[in-house]
Amino acid sequence: MDLEKFFKKGDLIPAIVQEQGTNEVLMLAYMNRESLQKTLETGYTWFYSRSRQKLWNKGETSGHKQRVVRVVGDCDDDTLLVTVVQTGPACHTGSKSCFFNMIWEENAQ
Repeated sequence: MDLEKFFKKGDLIPAIVQEQGTNEVLMLAYMNRESLQKTLETGYTWFYSRSRQKLWNKGETSGHKQRVVRVVGDCDDDTLLVTVVQTGPACHTGSKSCFFNMIWEENAQ
């Protein structure tokens, strides 16, 4: 597969990480060509850290790895949906998902 089509708009592509089975969105990170290639080769998620300017393997230090089940590109080839089997929490805070700061919810009182 030609991965270059995902990088026509820039060197980084957003990767939404979703848990298999529950379909819960666990996190959003960015991939460059190398991290996407390593993800496909190893079967575990690799991302590009914009703050540290280097690749990182999710769970390498914490043990909370993400085994990749599927990688799908969106209709514009500018976002990836990565379905994983998550070991432990996905968020560095210890939360299952990185999305826990409620901003608004319909009918929430």
